[in-house]
Amino acid sequence: MSKATDTTKADTPKADTPKAATTAAKSQAATAEKGPYAIVEASGQQFWVQPNRYYDLDRLSAEVDSTVTLENVLLVNDGKEATLGLPFVKGATVVLKVMAHRRGPKLIVYKMRPKKKTRRKNGHRQELTRVMVESISIGGKSLA
Repeated sequence: MSKATDTTKADTPKADTPKAATTAAKSQAATAEKGPYAIVEASGQQFWVQPNRYYDLDRLSAEVDSTVTLENVLLVNDGKEATLGLPFVKGATVVLKVMAHRRGPKLIVYKMRPKKKTRRKNGHRQELTRVMVESISIGGKSLA
């Protein structure tokens, strides 16, 4: 009986190789479909930005309908190849258009010391700026 189980184990193909190949092919196809994108540093955070999409950043000191240029670009992908910076990509810029100044959702901070009758409830709303990505360029050549 153990022979039968051994032969069935030997007859089954290895699932690791084809599955890994199809997963890699799917991930390459998915990045090709997304189009150009960049990873930028703004407000002490890193954002994955794509053209013609809006993002909420921490409050920027810029007027509504003005443009802001980010030069702290960590990575640029044009759909075919990625350019990685050490730490920033030289000559790469992302142009943002300021759409509005907003406030984020209210967060409640509640602190309590048990058995001491000490309670403190505090709220916070982050000041945000909504920006639209107009263009991503590297070396003066616009990707989108």
